Amino acid sequence: MSLRQPLAAGRVLAVTAVVTAAALALSSCGIVRDLQADDHPGPDTIDVDPEEDPRPEVEAEFPYTREGTIFQDTGQDSTLRFAINGLERTDEYTVIHYEETYVDHFRGIVSNLSMPNTLIDPVSGRAYAELTDQEGYYYGSVPPDDGLFPVTVGATNQYRGYFPRLPDEVLQVTFVGSGLGAMTGIPVVDVDEEQPDPVDPNGAGMTVRNGPEFGDTVEFENHRPEPGWDEWVGEMESFVDSDVASTTRDGDTETVALKSDVMFDFDSAELTDEAEQIVREAAASLERNIDPDNPEVTVIGHTDGKGSDDYNQTLSEERAETVRDILEEESDADLTFTVEGRGSSEPVAEEGGSDTEEAEARNRRVEFSYRVDRTENRDEGSSSSREEGTLGSSDRHVFPPAPFVEDDTAEIVETVTDGDIRLDVHPLRRDGAYVISTVTLTNTGDDPVLPDMGGEDAVSPGGPAEFSQGALGGFQLLEPDTDLVRYVTLLNFGGQTYSGFAEEVHEMQPDNSYQLIAVFAAPPAEVDALTLRAGPFGEIENVPFAD
Repeated sequence: MSLRQPLAAGRVLAVTAVVTAAALALSSCGIVRDLQADDHPGPDTIDVDPEEDPRPEVEAEFPYTREGTIFQDTGQDSTLRFAINGLERTDEYTVIHYEETYVDHFRGIVSNLSMPNTLIDPVSGRAYAELTDQEGYYYGSVPPDDGLFPVTVGATNQYRGYFPRLPDEVLQVTFVGSGLGAMTGIPVVDVDEEQPDPVDPNGAGMTVRNGPEFGDTVEFENHRPEPGWDEWVGEMESFVDSDVASTTRDGDTETVALKSDVMFDFDSAELTDEAEQIVREAAASLERNIDPDNPEVTVIGHTDGKGSDDYNQTLSEERAETVRDILEEESDADLTFTVEGRGSSEPVAEEGGSDTEEAEARNRRVEFSYRVDRTENRDEGSSSSREEGTLGSSDRHVFPPAPFVEDDTAEIVETVTDGDIRLDVHPLRRDGAYVISTVTLTNTGDDPVLPDMGGEDAVSPGGPAEFSQGALGGFQLLEPDTDLVRYVTLLNFGGQTYSGFAEEVHEMQPDNSYQLIAVFAAPPAEVDALTLRAGPFGEIENVPFAD
């Protein structure tokens, strides 16, 4: 990211790049310097007192390197070698040092189409975007040519970027933004001061027409954060669905939606006989997950669009009151309940289409929401097994952060095709409270193609639109022995929500292969394989977890 690139642009493009006829190009924001260099002594290991924290020490072995093909907006998709050379936590902020080397062709002004640079704490589910000034420009490496970094194929550009200070308990993060999948297990190194700024950086006077030569290592001027910077801390928002209930977890707020068709007879606010067990499980999940310091529960009734507004309002209130009563009876905790009715004013699925019956059924629901207890989030693995007597959709399963893997596409568990597009499916990886699905798409044809990743057909009828956006937004994970369906998570930065925590698919060039990820809420430890619902490629059964 660059000082001259506004945040609004950064939400769409990772960074702008430029290339001359000799192969000059622009790269995404980057970073430099080896933390273990002689001029910057620092710890290689993050010290953890086992008496205070049972987690093992995290060895820092920079650089962490990935290489592969990334999408460019000109269609001149290029092979990028991306290396994280350091991740420093100071008393004020977090600094990432990384470098980029394009190893093959492209010309002209190009833009890397990967996700914006983001640090993810996979245990808590918090996401950290780069710091900006009051006008929305990124701090860090300064592009020398009117917002552009001159890049030559075979030259290595080194960059620096700034993020909010990670909490002390975060020892490892997952980095996304290179266009090369999720780089898990990147260790955080505590330092008194960040590395010094480059002295007389050789890239400061370069232009896109007078850039580096093949084999050069290029440094740029650095612009450190100034008082008053804007921080961007978001949350991973997950959605897990079942036949009887769905659960949305956004940061420290959990919302459970009980499906009214299961809970109530038509035109009735009385619970059906089969609903009693469901409500007991909902009450157990509520009691297990709620923050004892915030024991407030809001119960809201919703209807579909049929009927008058007055009728729907009354019915939604009565159904919410019924659910409130049974939750209160089943709970041993001292909880405070608030009841509301919203009628048909807040649908979660669009009615009136070809799947209107399914959409109406999803809109008929009673939701209850509350603040969750995240004090045990660092106790990785403690809640990794499924809890008996609770709603499966509400279980949160936390594992240690996944270790770094240089190539998580080495093993292929299944290959399917759709026309000229080949999909290679790789093992799933548990990363904290989430699971990463990595796939590779290859254009085996002779012409560029923008693949249809399923569109409406990739989304379950009546499924929530906000969790089905983006090229891989229709991907889902299904548990073979339950009715649970896990949707792609969202990254929510307070109103600036990405389309989904999944890489977009752009026009694919002939013979090129592209690594893509989609991230979901993790299943319990006893689940050793899942079914990947992959849009036009169908369902791929028994996708295992990596060893």
